[in-house]
Amino acid sequence: MVVLNKIYTRSGDGGDTALGNGSRVAKYSPRVEAYGTVDECNASVGLARLHADGEIDARLAAIQNDLFDLGADLCRPEMEKDAEAEYPPLRMVPSQVERLEAEIDEMNADLAPLRSFILPGGSPLAAHLHLCRTVSRRAERRAVELAATEPVNPVAVKYLNRLSDWFFVASRQANSGGQADVLWVPGATR
Repeated sequence: MVVLNKIYTRSGDGGDTALGNGSRVAKYSPRVEAYGTVDECNASVGLARLHADGEIDARLAAIQNDLFDLGADLCRPEMEKDAEAEYPPLRMVPSQVERLEAEIDEMNADLAPLRSFILPGGSPLAAHLHLCRTVSRRAERRAVELAATEPVNPVAVKYLNRLSDWFFVASRQANSGGQADVLWVPGATR
């Protein structure tokens, strides 16, 4: 277990930060942007959990742990050197994606089919889950952008893609199984 006794190190005062392999990059690098956005998503899940209980809260807790795994994966470049690492890097695995897919299928089975786009809102939990959805979509865009120029675990990108779907379906569940969804009315303000 890692013990953090000192929170500030001053090592980043010059605008750079250490990656999981010890190399240093600018704090605005695409890799830092990707895992930083994953961290932001995790914080938004924490807000959503203030309105959750029971099974949905347990599932959100699992997602928060997955997001830490995902951040650890993204902060460690050079996947081809994983086997040589002194400490094996933490990588996202297909079973994490499969769990999301199973939960999406389970939650979606109880929902009426959509006949309109829905607006973020309804219950407080649903509104927060929509925020989680949009932040996870941004994290996915950042990870895909990073993957265009540097090695990225493809399972990490797949996880982010499924995660936004998970948040969407969960938001409908949080709106009384979709009954309290706020429907988009095209041209309503004209």
